[in-house]
Amino acid sequence: MRRNVRFARLRSRQAGRPTMPTPRSPLGSVLLPACVAALGGFLFGFDSGVINGTVSALTAAFGSSKAVTGFNVASMLLGCAAGAFLAGRVADAFGRRIALLGAAVVFAISAWGSGIADDSVEFVIYRLIGGFAVGAASIICPAYISEIAPASVRGRLATLQQLAIVLGLFSAFLSNYLIALVSGGAGASWIFGYQAWQWMFWVELAPSVAFFLGLFLIPESPRYLVAAGRHDEAARAFVRLGTAGDGRTEVADVRATLSRDRKPSFRDLRHRGRVHPIVWVGVMLAALQQLVGINVVFYYGEVLWRAAGFSETDALKINVIGGVINISATLAAIALIDRIGRKPLLIIGSAMMTVFLGVLAVVFARARTGEDGALGPVAGPLALVAANLYIVGFGVSWGPVMWVLLGEIFPNQIRGAALSVAGLVQWGANFVVTITFPVLLGALGLGGAYGIYTAFAAFSAYYAWRHIRETKGKTLEQMSVDHAAPAATGPGRP
Repeated sequence: MRRNVRFARLRSRQAGRPTMPTPRSPLGSVLLPACVAALGGFLFGFDSGVINGTVSALTAAFGSSKAVTGFNVASMLLGCAAGAFLAGRVADAFGRRIALLGAAVVFAISAWGSGIADDSVEFVIYRLIGGFAVGAASIICPAYISEIAPASVRGRLATLQQLAIVLGLFSAFLSNYLIALVSGGAGASWIFGYQAWQWMFWVELAPSVAFFLGLFLIPESPRYLVAAGRHDEAARAFVRLGTAGDGRTEVADVRATLSRDRKPSFRDLRHRGRVHPIVWVGVMLAALQQLVGINVVFYYGEVLWRAAGFSETDALKINVIGGVINISATLAAIALIDRIGRKPLLIIGSAMMTVFLGVLAVVFARARTGEDGALGPVAGPLALVAANLYIVGFGVSWGPVMWVLLGEIFPNQIRGAALSVAGLVQWGANFVVTITFPVLLGALGLGGAYGIYTAFAAFSAYYAWRHIRETKGKTLEQMSVDHAAPAATGPGRP
């Protein structure tokens, strides 16, 4: 066998062609690169969730008002929007891996700086810096995974991004809970005299370093290499990722979907004088994932459960339980997404979210509270169950499927630019939901706030049925051709 391989390589050199690595199993070849890229999602989740257990301690440490506290929580999202918007262009210009290396460094800077901040201004600056890395990772990681994955397993591999996000959230919740439990509270003095909330942020340094080092073990996206005109490198990358043959067929397929006279740019987002219809689909997917209110639970979970009558320790413990439920739901999505498809999962998840958000809205609107403002012995547990079932609905559908679709639906020529726009909208919607929640809480109460999120969940079910086109089993190049000349709008079509 080895003699045959050596003979084939000799024949290749004699033909004047570059030597290609021996093809390997497609799943085995792409699993390590996909897992390394998903570490960016883990940091995305950790950085987003770590603020959850520190809200009260930050308010006390900085002497912040409610409005300033809300901005402390939401400020990272502005950096996320900027990072997401610029990430696609940076990844198109310098490569997916280089962009992720930069994000890994920025994650570490933000983690350290958030812990050493002396006031709200300094804290917000470091959170904005961290947000830039989160936004970049949220866009580049799923794009990279989709670009390296075979069509038959792309859904499951791309869902690793969401699994990593929820694992990051869970790790942040668990880390916060354990630190608060051991130290005596998020605002208590702990190791070396630093407060516990500072250590909650510094824990993120470990996965940031692991992400940075892991990126040296993975290849560049072959589809980026084709777009950059580095065709021989792209062919070798395709073979390294397990494709059959020498990779030249795949290179030719990708080249056929790119404009021959220019590199990808923002001007490609226009189709026949207007914004390409598939860009609008991506924008709506990104916005609706946030408008259903999921990050109110993740960012303000401690506040919500303390309002429902639980202690600080119990509230942090409930966050950990919610994280486990979210992970379990995402694992279910991984098992289902390449079997039943993306669109059915979105519709099922939207229906579940509508029902259980509606229950939360009714419970908080109608339930009587005690002298301390807490829900009663029936309403409190009912709200807890409904919230966790809502998390299940999100975790099995819009949580992972939105990221999978954003990595799939855009043609090769516009993927980077379209992801930048969708990412900007996603994080912009996240910011709006996060910063308006304290206002809604004061003006309408929890019942009114959850009522608004219920309406968006119901609309998301309609939008998924009406406008989302199934992508299961198709290659990225097939979808590039499908969307090059969009069909007329109709049920199930963008």
